[in-house]
Amino acid sequence: MKASKFRDMSKEDLVVEETELRKQLLRIRFQAATGQTESAGKMKDIRRDIARIKTVLTEMEHQGLR
Repeated sequence: MKASKFRDMSKEDLVVEETELRKQLLRIRFQAATGQTESAGKMKDIRRDIARIKTVLTEMEHQGLR
């Protein structure tokens, strides 16, 4: 997902989305460890989305301080 879509979401929605992505990443890691994963590139995409969410949350915090 693009960072612009994350910027349109509320802070609460971003936290929920991050939690869901972390759960999904954990499931994919287990699948990869057992050799059952179908999409190896999916882990990379999920990690990037988590990083984007964290970046947007940090931006929101900095805007609130100004």
